[in-house]
Amino acid sequence: MVVLPAGVSRHSVRFLNSAGGVCAVKELPLELARREYSALRQLEELEGPSVLPVGIVQRTGADPGSELAAAVITRYAQHAFPYRQLLSGPGFGARRNQMLDAFALLLVQLHLKGCYWGDCSLSNVLCRYDAAAIETIMVDAETTSLHPSLSDGQRGSDLGIMVENVGGEMADIAAAAGLGLDEADLGMGEDIADRYRSLWSELSAEETIDPGEEYRVTERVRRLNDLGFQVDEIEVVPHRGREHLHFKVRVAGHGYNTDRLKELTGLEAGEFQARQLLADLNYFARKQGEGSVRTPAGKALMALRWRAEALEPTLARLAPHLDGRDPIQAYCDLLNHRYLVSAAQGRDVGTEAALKSWLKEGMPGYTLT
Repeated sequence: MVVLPAGVSRHSVRFLNSAGGVCAVKELPLELARREYSALRQLEELEGPSVLPVGIVQRTGADPGSELAAAVITRYAQHAFPYRQLLSGPGFGARRNQMLDAFALLLVQLHLKGCYWGDCSLSNVLCRYDAAAIETIMVDAETTSLHPSLSDGQRGSDLGIMVENVGGEMADIAAAAGLGLDEADLGMGEDIADRYRSLWSELSAEETIDPGEEYRVTERVRRLNDLGFQVDEIEVVPHRGREHLHFKVRVAGHGYNTDRLKELTGLEAGEFQARQLLADLNYFARKQGEGSVRTPAGKALMALRWRAEALEPTLARLAPHLDGRDPIQAYCDLLNHRYLVSAAQGRDVGTEAALKSWLKEGMPGYTLT
């Protein structure tokens, strides 16, 4: 058994380090355990943003309604931490918007999968740094149910539960800090709900365009790709008797850049990490004087060269400084430092100079992780 950061849970959660990796073991009544395990299995098949299930255990002879009746085992989310660690850490003010955006995105992703959470709260997620953003992962699914799709009423119910839960969590945090209720961040839940509605509208809105404005379809797809969503289908319908068209898109899921990076390089990374790594791959290609590699074979070769000549050697040099932290995140923070130094000097300083500068300055931007 090992001690690792864990969120607030009504059930006992412990961590087991075995040959197969680190797992979280949560004890709970049998019916809740079965429900949670089933939901996590379904979300795994749908590639949903949740922890991965490993197994379910039933304790023979125990009262099925007791906390000792069963345990759900899940894969530990590497480099993840509970939201309270982020709130209490340095620089939370700068990270607040990132966390709220990430939480809204998580709820949108789940709803797109037909997942009604039923107990949406900050305590039921883990956070993980994803380049200059934050990724959130569902870790508690005992109240979850999966459907072919969700109605507006189901989505609204989940939002209402989330607003109430987050308000309670913020009140608890204020009380623990010796603050009054009027000093608690009670508006955080509504802030998340507003971000959710804005994102949901972007994903589901039907737009009207005039003939000759078909380029707006491409712009819409690019906006969705920038948000990390794959576009599965585009429907363009002429409006009877009028000279304009209606169009809407259907998204396939979140992970546009993650999938592109894995296809090109075999690397697995968060969505925004992947976007930054792909930008660095293009930077590397331009440095080689081959920025317009057009053939699939040429792109594949350039991706392999980037990994072998740029990424892996830099990760090896960073390794002694990471203390078990996420190496891909470290590389992304280095890239951000390279940009900041280059912008300040009005020229491209290059990765080597940026690396020396970053290490000398104590890896600014990475201390938060």
